[in-house]
Amino acid sequence: MKPNQKRNTIILGAALLLGAGCGKGFLEQDIPGRMPLEGYYKTDADARTATFAAYDMLQAEYNWGWGSPLLLKTLPSDESNAGGNGPGDQPHYQALDNFTHDAQGESILWVWRMNYFGIYRANQVINRVAGTSDMQKRYIAESKVLRAYYYSELTALWGDVPLVLKDLAPAEYTQTKRIARAEVYAQIEKDLQEAIPVLSVRSGLPASERFRVTKGTAQSLLGKVYLYQKKWALAAEQFNNVINSGEYDLEPSVAMAFSQKGEFGIESVFEVPFTDQKRYTWDNFPWDRFREIESNIHIKLMGPREEHYTRMTGDSLDGGWGFNVGKKKLYDAFVAAGDVVRRKQTMFSVAELTAGGGKFADPTVWDFEGYIQRKYGSFSTVTTNPDDGTPDLNYGTNSRLIRYADVLLMAAEAYYRVGNEGRSRTELNKVRKRAKLADVTATGNALFDAIVRERQLELAFEGFRYLDLVRWGRAEAELGPLGYKPNKHELLPVPDEDVRIGHLEQNKGY
Repeated sequence: MKPNQKRNTIILGAALLLGAGCGKGFLEQDIPGRMPLEGYYKTDADARTATFAAYDMLQAEYNWGWGSPLLLKTLPSDESNAGGNGPGDQPHYQALDNFTHDAQGESILWVWRMNYFGIYRANQVINRVAGTSDMQKRYIAESKVLRAYYYSELTALWGDVPLVLKDLAPAEYTQTKRIARAEVYAQIEKDLQEAIPVLSVRSGLPASERFRVTKGTAQSLLGKVYLYQKKWALAAEQFNNVINSGEYDLEPSVAMAFSQKGEFGIESVFEVPFTDQKRYTWDNFPWDRFREIESNIHIKLMGPREEHYTRMTGDSLDGGWGFNVGKKKLYDAFVAAGDVVRRKQTMFSVAELTAGGGKFADPTVWDFEGYIQRKYGSFSTVTTNPDDGTPDLNYGTNSRLIRYADVLLMAAEAYYRVGNEGRSRTELNKVRKRAKLADVTATGNALFDAIVRERQLELAFEGFRYLDLVRWGRAEAELGPLGYKPNKHELLPVPDEDVRIGHLEQNKGY
């Protein structure tokens, strides 16, 4: 694949400097020549810069290699195939898709590591900013939400993980072990509960700062954490707070929610910004300096395989490198549900491409079942042409981490679990109405099945399906034919580097 021609060798010194506290494995270690931390974090301006550094790791999807949290959570599901040029094209993504991944996986290492880099940066704000002004208190609260988000990702994917809340002395590097997931969740809950009273609501932020976490972000994340722990009533309470806040609503369509116009729009609860204004070329793209990357390079990675693809008349979906291609199973689920409008905004078939004046020259290409995803599509409208006329590296599509539609569906699940089926149907049907579907009137198990189906269709390609199937106990039935093994694939392997260096215990089966 093209990026492999441009990548440089990993240099540990650069890694440490750019990580601003990247540690030995998952832990922090000293960096020669670094300015003392004690002289910083004193003013509001210091706190602002340090907090934005904690946000910055949300954007780290290419880390001396391909390490997208979105693909890490999507490829083990039953909604897409890894794709690419063949089984050797980004083999770590192929392995996730086939459930042959192990502790050596590149994307597994880097998603683990980027979360801990983010935690390190959040810890610096939480522990070093004095909180003597309202702004400093707000930055501390935002950093607590960021730390909670990073830990929620880690514990959802790896289970028990090291809980690091302070700087570690060198002697502690190999003594900081994994702790029970319940204890990690307890810390997440504590951080979010402390942050919520301090944070601004969404409407209290200027448009230029809509990337920042808000009260609604923290409440949504807290509700999700409760939901994952089966604390149904507490989850419902938090989702109710978000719904009743009046700060959020659904966009007119899924397509609008994922458009440029929809970025940080009324449906956005938490999203990560990228820009198309860096004017990168194949000569200046910072492959070896990943924290300088400000575009969303994975959008090009996920476009339909460009050497085979001709877009439909009037469409703006350009070709890419052919990863994250839709499965027939997902397409058929849309069809079975009579879900026409939302399906066309989410994925389309080669038959539809051809009928629309486009073409896919080789439908037998590797891992391709004849379906293309549009949600994170490589649209010409979200990239710019640099001087050499190659827009491939300048996609500015934001990553949507929490949408209001997801909040409504999580609320529907929580209310179902506590026995309030009427309220469950109310929140579920809000999402269905947007998709031009009839209201669900089912009760009992049929209502829960409707919630499961709605999450599959509404949140397709957003990184939720695999985790949902695991927590519902449905992963073996749905993913078993793809290679999923119970008592192993509920969790990812701990990166081998941290098993060896940090003396961490490996997850079962790896």
